[in-house]
Amino acid sequence: MANTGYAGAGAGSRHDAAWRLLRLKSASARGVDGYGTEGERVTTGMAIEIRDLSLTFQTADGPVYALEKANLAVRPGEFISFIGPSGCGKTTLLRVIADLEKPTSGSITVNGVTPEAARLGRQYGYVFQAPALYPWRTAEANVMLPLEVFGYSKAERQERARRYLAMVNLAGFEKKYPWQLSGGMQQRVSIARALSFEPALLLMDEPFGALDEIVRDRLNEQLLRLWAETRKTVIFVTHSIPEAVFLSTRIVVMSPRPGRIIDVIDCDLGDRRTLDIRETPEFLKIAHRVREGLRAGHSYDD
Repeated sequence: MANTGYAGAGAGSRHDAAWRLLRLKSASARGVDGYGTEGERVTTGMAIEIRDLSLTFQTADGPVYALEKANLAVRPGEFISFIGPSGCGKTTLLRVIADLEKPTSGSITVNGVTPEAARLGRQYGYVFQAPALYPWRTAEANVMLPLEVFGYSKAERQERARRYLAMVNLAGFEKKYPWQLSGGMQQRVSIARALSFEPALLLMDEPFGALDEIVRDRLNEQLLRLWAETRKTVIFVTHSIPEAVFLSTRIVVMSPRPGRIIDVIDCDLGDRRTLDIRETPEFLKIAHRVREGLRAGHSYDD
């Protein structure tokens, strides 16, 4: 795959990635305000604005064209899903938003500033494909980790950890270790951790991809309720058409490498969605359009 991101690495690498991300964010606490010449605020009213963005990885075998001329505007409070075949640049684009990759050309702003300024301003939480929890820390202690890095008081850390664990339906599991939790429960701890410092955006890289369908359905419902409660701007990477349609306000359909945005589809299904909505004509019509967009972009070609 073109993307050399952390999410596909082993458990140790995922822990290192999570720690590196927290350390990068904590730089703002050491006097980096993120609003210099490169981070000057641009008032557009958009949570994310991407213009003609391309990214090319230079490798020993030659250049890998990961993204090409991507354009997208995301309004505050939207739930946006990226969908496309493996290797199409979904995670790469998410990592550009998170300032974990730098575009080769084009521009991007996150809440009116550069991705670097947004990262230093702790404006987003990141949920990896795997939970990336430290096995020697309890659920509560894992949630408190970014708060420790950012210098919150012990009382504030404990209050926020318990509040966000309760928000993801894990009240009573604060003292459990990761090995005592199911895969779905571990991922909910990861979501609570990403929300603990109350960022404006939540970036989610296939968080439920490794879970069975029953657990995945339940977590989809819980995530939708969580989004309705917090109204965070959510960017969600998935390979699942039903998941994308069920969760999203809009779906961004991407082509095989080089990743291009070939369609942006509205999901006008209302805010109060249950799993039963997946059997309705409206849901199936949107799912059909997503599938047709993937087919038009040659996602199903050999």
